[in-house]
Amino acid sequence: MKKLFVLLLSLVMVFSMVACGGSNEASETTTEAKDEAVKIGVTIYKFDDNFMSFVRRAIGTAAEGSAELILNDSNNSQATQNDQVDMMISKGVKSLAINLVDPQAAPTIITKAEQAGLPVIFFNKEPEASVLKSYDKAWYVGTASSEAGIIQGEMIAEMWKANPEWDRNGDGVLNYVLMKGEPGHPDAEARTKYAVDVVKEAGIEMNELELQTGMWDSVKGKELMDAWLAKHGDEIEFVICNNDGMALGAIESLKGNGYFGDGTYMPVVGVDAIPDALEQIKSNYMAGTVLNDAKNQGKATFELAYNVAMGKEPLEGTDWELDGNKAVRVPYVAVTIDNIDFAEEAYK
Repeated sequence: MKKLFVLLLSLVMVFSMVACGGSNEASETTTEAKDEAVKIGVTIYKFDDNFMSFVRRAIGTAAEGSAELILNDSNNSQATQNDQVDMMISKGVKSLAINLVDPQAAPTIITKAEQAGLPVIFFNKEPEASVLKSYDKAWYVGTASSEAGIIQGEMIAEMWKANPEWDRNGDGVLNYVLMKGEPGHPDAEARTKYAVDVVKEAGIEMNELELQTGMWDSVKGKELMDAWLAKHGDEIEFVICNNDGMALGAIESLKGNGYFGDGTYMPVVGVDAIPDALEQIKSNYMAGTVLNDAKNQGKATFELAYNVAMGKEPLEGTDWELDGNKAVRVPYVAVTIDNIDFAEEAYK
């Protein structure tokens, strides 16, 4: 009996060692597989930007299971972003995906990438076309800057004509205030210009009461709207915003100043169609916005960055197209209560 017990104990120990050995081997394989995942360096100009938070999420979703992302918040500092690029290069990334703090800094980023022999995908903030063409491994993912302004202008013109009661003094002139994004930013400049130009081209006379920068920020948007209401009151007939963040701030101010609750309505339009803005449209506090497709911008950014990291052509296996400026253009779409379901799908 004693010999049998010793034999059984020996067998148990053998099986335990085999089991442990199998477990260690699986663990090492998993770690090795993770270590072999291609590294892609990504910087966002600032994580707390409403729209860019959704682009960042889309990049992360697209990367799951296929690449290791080294993500960085540049905190709206170009110097910080430059240092982050150096750090990512030192960590052995195979490509860079850069949301520039300052589009004028693109040549500096390209110099760093070229010296390291790395391809770079710029996204959302577009460098000059000549800068992109200066390096054969540089591309851009984003939008056509003028398109959002054109669509917003068409929306404003259509709404103004369909709602004659919005002309508070009945003079036929659209009195507006406009919240501009970051000065010098291609999207801010184009959205500001084309939104107004398109309304005028539709035969509507306009009177600009205020045009100031809200820096894409909802808090600054509220502060501007508070000041404008105090200065102009009911002279204001339309609030035009370069993005939804500022539009949400304007709406908060309008609510606090007695609008919407007692039958007084103020039309507000933005750009991006972020979920919070869509909720305001559904609640009839916001007239409309323009879908800036964060989901597909993030997806396209990752797909190009992954392809070039793997030594492939940037568009291989994708449905994207490059224009003459080496750019993938993700289209904008007008959003009102009539197609709110379509916009909500973009954030799922």
